Amino acid sequence: MDLVQRVKQILLSPRTEWQVIEAEPTTTAELYKTYIIPLAAIGPISQVIGYSVFGITVPFVGTYRVPIGSAISGALVAYVLTLAGTYVLALIIDGLAPTFNGQRSQIQALKVAAYSSTASWLAGIFALIPGLRLLAILGVYSLYLLYLGLPIVMKSPRDKALGYSVVVIVAAIVLFMIIGVIAGRFLAVPTAGTIVP
Repeated sequence: MDLVQRVKQILLSPRTEWQVIEAEPTTTAELYKTYIIPLAAIGPISQVIGYSVFGITVPFVGTYRVPIGSAISGALVAYVLTLAGTYVLALIIDGLAPTFNGQRSQIQALKVAAYSSTASWLAGIFALIPGLRLLAILGVYSLYLLYLGLPIVMKSPRDKALGYSVVVIVAAIVLFMIIGVIAGRFLAVPTAGTIVP
């Protein structure tokens, strides 16, 4: 299935698409090449353009346009860490599977980590325009996708699905907050008291 069709299906009819995904043969390399790498790039690319061209609003400072070098380095770090974080999340999903009576499978866990992140990665487009950045909250839909896909793909019983989903969601939030903090260290942003030219 091509990228656009898969994105459309996972967002608009996730219940049926997870059934297709579960049975679909794939490899880690293929998942990264055809799905994870292109979609995970949306946010960082949008961030470079949005922060450098339109700028960001810093309280008590005003609008600040991030220098292009800083924006690119921050975006590259965020991108690489997101690619690695997706794999780490898959390892967490796989490692927790037996605890919730699921079947261990690294490739199935990577499918869950990748396809459930679709909404979050697409919401990265809102980093382009300052007034729309708040709409990145729509990426929370990824949590619902995770909840739907986890029991189907990892073969966890329905009665254990909620607990499994909650534990994985907490792990994902912590993991991607750490990634955000690390990536943010590579982005030059003024603070209160800084004079903006």
